[in-house]
Amino acid sequence: MARLPRVMVALNGARRTKAEHPGLPITVDEIVSEAKACLEAGATGIHAHVRDDDGRHSLDPGRYRELLSALRRETPQMRVQITTESAGVYSPADQRALLRQLRPRAASVAIREMLADGDGPAARDCYHGAAEAGAEIQHILYDNNDLLLLKSAVGKGTVPASGLRTLLVLGRYDLQSPARLGDLAPRRELLAAELPAADHAVCAFGPAETEILWTVLRCGGKIRVGFENNLHMRDGRLAPDNAARVREVLSPQ
Repeated sequence: MARLPRVMVALNGARRTKAEHPGLPITVDEIVSEAKACLEAGATGIHAHVRDDDGRHSLDPGRYRELLSALRRETPQMRVQITTESAGVYSPADQRALLRQLRPRAASVAIREMLADGDGPAARDCYHGAAEAGAEIQHILYDNNDLLLLKSAVGKGTVPASGLRTLLVLGRYDLQSPARLGDLAPRRELLAAELPAADHAVCAFGPAETEILWTVLRCGGKIRVGFENNLHMRDGRLAPDNAARVREVLSPQ
């Protein structure tokens, strides 16, 4: 079973715009250029989002094929993971269609989004079809309810029990509830108790991101870092680019 990369960089996300940071990579060329810089900085994987012509979040398979082809050519050493994030735009059926049509090597899927329409058989077909195709699915867990939902889905056979990969998300994008270092241990302990075989990484929204990711790495864990989660350095300065965030979290502490 392929394990998650130690350092995955989330370059842009579904919601941020260049108004928030002029260096936010949106086009294929910008994403590839940033990926190269992050590889040099020490990232070992990419969590990839694509945008439409107006810069909006997209699940278009053709756009993903273009990006994946460019990344394979320019950064073949890096593991590339697509997203099926709904961002309030796409339905579970849309998300399943992307996985079916694109057949990616790796994808992140929010368990709460995939099961939102109550179509358990369709979700099961999607998850098991992806597993049979060799796709590495990482289950996004925004809170403890998501973790227990994933456990239930595994118990029902909706999600394959083998090869579980998860992402523990601390904090929220809108920063109304920013990540706190004190949230880390309880979340990891619950995952270990409920799904002990699951591989996992951690990401964090807000100013505590660096401290949290340092703590994870010191414990031998895995992280997701980048502009999707946080635009600032530990000292509060706007980060010049994603590579700077990678370098900081990998710097001696």
